[in-house]
Order: sequence, then structure tokens, then C-alpha cells
Amino acid sequence: MAKIKYATAIRDAMAEEMRRDPRVFVMGEDVERFGGVFGCTLDLPEEFGPDRIRSTPISEAAFVGAGLGMAITGARPIVELQYVDFIMCAMDQLVNQTAKIHYMSNGKMTVPYTLRVQQGCGRGNGAQHAQNFESLFANIPGLKVVCPATPADAKGLLKTAIRDNNPVVFCEHKMLYATRGEVPDDPDFTIPFGKAALLREGKDATIIATAYMVAPALEAADRLAKEGISAEVIDPRTIVPLDEDALVRSVEKTGRAVIVHETNEFCGFGAELAFRIQGRAFKYLDAPVERVTTAQIPMPYARNLEKANVPDAARIVRAVMKTLYRDKEGS
Repeated sequence: MAKIKYATAIRDAMAEEMRRDPRVFVMGEDVERFGGVFGCTLDLPEEFGPDRIRSTPISEAAFVGAGLGMAITGARPIVELQYVDFIMCAMDQLVNQTAKIHYMSNGKMTVPYTLRVQQGCGRGNGAQHAQNFESLFANIPGLKVVCPATPADAKGLLKTAIRDNNPVVFCEHKMLYATRGEVPDDPDFTIPFGKAALLREGKDATIIATAYMVAPALEAADRLAKEGISAEVIDPRTIVPLDEDALVRSVEKTGRAVIVHETNEFCGFGAELAFRIQGRAFKYLDAPVERVTTAQIPMPYARNLEKANVPDAARIVRAVMKTLYRDKEGS
């Protein structure tokens, strides 16, 4: 075990997979010369050379499409987008091509393709550089969607993604790159898709959170514990496939659920989780499922307005209290 940064865990995962499999290839804007906008490919060009770490022109449509072409002709590409917002320039390549080719070829073609996207708020990047699209990706049949919250999860899930024979959208939150955590140094360390992480056990309410929202969820659980309220915290880790059983088991125990995500509330993936929970655990629920999300607005550029829009521990605490005391908003 070593305590390393989230960004370093991602770099190590790619390096280990490139050493293991010569078909693995990385490309994206500035990944060769500058190590990518967040430094996730630092030092890799020196080891693997420009044939396997390649910077691209500023054309997401071109290199997202090129990644697909490489995947269906024998390579295992990892394509990095500087910001998830830019995927809008390549939605045809992702939605109409990458996600559908396996099905349209009657299973004759596989698409071992990992698309790494950087997303999220926290740096005052404004409406065009701070979005979260995991709900959008999860709505596209044929794509797997991963949202790691810790360095260990980032490494283990990325290695699984690279080895998968299906297209995976790997959502990395930009505010997590500098966080540190214990990560196994075993080159065969992987984490399976569709297996949630139970981060804290509790009996009074279940808090479900992903990616950057895991930290405020755990902070909220600490605050609630001081009030004598025991909150369980679960991180699904992958939205597609979803470990629905783990979420249902927890809610059956606690009787309450609060879902936290940085994606907009309307049509956010939290709505799907809430539907599935009430569908399978309705008789166990003592209160309606609550959601803590961002508002249905473009993300503000002003830091104070951005902060007000993003879920925090205080909002999560109020939501849990609301499930416990329906006549009060909590405090």
C-alpha cells in the first residue's frame, strides 16, 4: 500500500496496463507534452514514447472517433477529454457509433474503449467547464459509466475499464485529483464494476453519494452522529452497472434514503435510484426518498454562487433530518 494522489493513481493504472498489454494506447489533448491538463499522463511519454502516448489536435469529434476506430480494429484505446463539457462536440461518435456498434454488428464487433472525462465544480470554471454528465451517459444503452471517489477506486476501476471489452465512460472529478489515499501497489489490483462500497454503517438513514459528493456525505454522517443519529453511507462507484441490491439492502435496514449528486436534479440519476429503491423497498420506507443536488441552472461562474449551488454537508444533514422528522426541515 502507498498513499498517493488520485491523479497519480490514474497514471499508475494506465502505466501498469500499458506494460501488461501492448495494445493499450493513450491519446488526447496535451497528453504527450504536458501530461494532460491535470497531469495524469506525466512521465508516461518517456517510458512509452509518442507511438503510445499521443497528443491530438483540438478536435474532440476527430479523436473520439479515432478511438472507436482503433478499438474495433484491435487496440485498447484510452482517450482523455480535458473537460467533459467538450464531449458535446463528439456526441455522434459516442452515442450513435461507439455505444451501438456491438449491437448493430450482432455481437461480431467488440469495443474495448475507455473514455476518460474530467468533470465537476469547485474551481469557478463556469457554465461550460464545470458540468457533470454521468446522468446523460447512463441514459445511453451500450455505455458503462464509472464515478470513482478515492485514489484506490480510481486505480482499481480504471484497470477494470481498460480490460473491459465494452466502451466505458470514466468520470473523474477535477477536485479529487489532489486528494490522497491508500492504494494497493499490486499490478493486478482491480475493482469489479457493479459493486458498491459501504463506507460507513448506520441504522437510521442511508446516504447514497458518488465521486466528490462522498466527502460531504461522510462529513454529514459525522455531524449527525453528534446528534445521536446513525447514518449509513454508500458509494455505488459505478452508475452502469448499478449495485441495486446493496442500495436496497441498506434502505431495508434504515427505512430512509437520501441521494446526493452534483448533477442537476431534474432527470438526474438520483431520480432513477429513488424509483428503484421505492419499487423494491417501499414497505420498508418510513419517509419519501430525498435528493440533494444542484439546481436546474447553468453552473455560475462566481465562486460564491457556485458554492451555494453545490451540495454540502449542511444540506445533506437537513435532508436526513427531513426524513426523520417530516414536520421539520431539521438544522
